[in-house]
Parts: sequence; C-alpha cells; structure tokens
Amino acid sequence: MKDKQKILDKCNAMSRDTLMETLEIEYTDAGDNYLVAKMPVNSKVHQPDGVLHGGAMVALAESVGSAASYVFLNTEDFFIRGVEIAANHVRSVKEGEVYAKATLLHKGRTTQLWQILLTDAEDRLVSVCKLTTMSLPKKKD
Repeated sequence: MKDKQKILDKCNAMSRDTLMETLEIEYTDAGDNYLVAKMPVNSKVHQPDGVLHGGAMVALAESVGSAASYVFLNTEDFFIRGVEIAANHVRSVKEGEVYAKATLLHKGRTTQLWQILLTDAEDRLVSVCKLTTMSLPKKKD
C-alpha cells in the first residue's frame, strides 16, 4: 500500500472549499482496498425531527467512495465519475459521528463497484450503500 498518511492528507486537502468541507467530512483511515471517513452528526445534517438526514449519509458515502476511486484507480489517464448510488438506511443517529468505509468490490476497466458501510460511534450499522463509478479517458493534448 502507498503511504497511508499521504493518502489521508491528499484526500483531506482536496476537500477544501467543497461539500465535503461543508459537511465536515474527514478522511481517517486507508488500507489496500478501502478508505474510511467520518462526519459529525449535529443540527447541520439533521432532518427537521432531529435525526441524521439520509441525503447527508448518501453525500458521505459518495464522497468516500469517489475519494477511494481517486486513490486506488489510475487518475493520471482517467477521470472518475459516479454513475449510480443506492442506499438502505437501517438506523437513526441523533448525535456524535458517523463513519463510512468504502471497500472495492469490483475493479473493471471502465466500471468499479464500491460497498460503503456507514456505522455509528458504537460500530452499529446505520446505512449500506453501493456506488458504481466509471473511468473515462482524459483527452491527450
């Protein structure tokens, strides 16, 4: 594996002035085929009834899955774009932090499939997401 701290620093740096910074998403761990991020759960990401908004969970999942694609795929020659995301939310969270771990399930030449599991601070499953990304060739000058 590449230097884990360099990967985390790069992911956190590319989040500046983006939705990831607005949601306070922080990349915290990386391995040979996974990337982990966390997001605080507070009123900024709540639904009106005081629980974590499903859209915020999906934003976290797509952010960590897309960042993982950037880390583990050839981004020198290819753009990576999200094609589809699906989410099943299974537990409500009112406060604390939620963690997302993106794991590569399939690495094809043009499409990749990521599983993103969201858990709470007690490691209980909150949401299961599936993200499909596509590699598009960059134009050569």
